[in-house]
Amino acid sequence: MSTPTVVSPFSTAHRLYVKSLYKRFLNNSLNWTIRRDLWRPRALEIRAEFERHRNVQDPRALAVLFEKAEAFLATHRHPDPYIPPAFPGGTKWERNIPPRMGPIFDHHPVESEEGAIVTKH
Repeated sequence: MSTPTVVSPFSTAHRLYVKSLYKRFLNNSLNWTIRRDLWRPRALEIRAEFERHRNVQDPRALAVLFEKAEAFLATHRHPDPYIPPAFPGGTKWERNIPPRMGPIFDHHPVESEEGAIVTKH
């Protein structure tokens, strides 16, 4: 006797979108509260909100939920989000660029009238 296969009603793109939305919510709340010990309760609230709507199967209801979530993110986006120091736009980005690995001086060897090679500075 074979076991029936469970077919998921949602595509991989849907799952990726929900994961992305969840991560954006977490990052946005972390932008408002940098200290993780103060941020953690808010992260648990966000997780509970996502879990509350986990079993919604109706595509129209999901579309409404997604619109509300995107609108909330748009209105509550931090004006100056936290950027890690070493990332592009961070405070240490390209601060200490390593020196070029070429020659220190630009020497141009020139042949003198006597045929000897002389370095011209």
